[in-house]
Amino acid sequence: MTRKTEAEYRADMVEVCRRLHQRGYVAATDGNVSIRLAADRLLFTPSGLSKGYLAADQLIVTDMAGHKLPPHTAANRHLQPSSEILLHLEVYRQRPDVQAVVHAHPPVAVACTIAGVSLAQCVIPEVVVTFGAIPTAAYATPSTAEGPTAIRELIAQHDAILLDHHGTITVGQDVFDAYFKLEKVEHAAQVTLAAYQFGRVRGLPSAEVRKLFEMRERLGLGRDGGGPYCQQCELCSRLSRRRRPRRTTSDDELVQVVSREVLRALGK
Repeated sequence: MTRKTEAEYRADMVEVCRRLHQRGYVAATDGNVSIRLAADRLLFTPSGLSKGYLAADQLIVTDMAGHKLPPHTAANRHLQPSSEILLHLEVYRQRPDVQAVVHAHPPVAVACTIAGVSLAQCVIPEVVVTFGAIPTAAYATPSTAEGPTAIRELIAQHDAILLDHHGTITVGQDVFDAYFKLEKVEHAAQVTLAAYQFGRVRGLPSAEVRKLFEMRERLGLGRDGGGPYCQQCELCSRLSRRRRPRRTTSDDELVQVVSREVLRALGK
């Protein structure tokens, strides 16, 4: 991957933050974004500011432990990195391949976790190819050490995770890749909601799910993306026992997708 200058990374982050705000994926001062600048440096959004109105010189550079690094600017001198910095640091620890992390609060996806609706069942082909499954992490108090613990095992095998009652974590080969995955997660949640409104949600047949996971393998989409998330078939459970080299899945690499959703409680 071609490396950019720090100024270019700052411009990319400001643009992604603007899109987060415009699309309603964050409200007020919610949400946070980070980029891996180098092996020992990260770029973070500051805490307490609206993501829709950030300036490039307000972004903060830290080391891999989250400590703020100089040189400081007049605009960020008194600012601190995101309050969810521990969540981001855990992602970078678990995933050396990840170059950017986006944490947001997309409304329909968050509503799914509150209503107990899972996006981990195979329903939308494009989502399955891109993500495998979109699991939901156990509830963790925001901005505490509980967050890293809640995502630790899941992030090792998934590029998108729902945070119970809280939001989403998406990762990518660059900050736009991570952002586009967020768009796909929220779109999957919107489709799931619409399907429930029309009536029964029909998952894909296990034979079709197998084809889609085989497609993931042919595309070299690193992690298995599976897990014991639904009872429709045993494919995910079998795949989750197999470990492959980890690599982020680019949005460009998706061919067609599958999502999973429905919680048994709402499916009855």
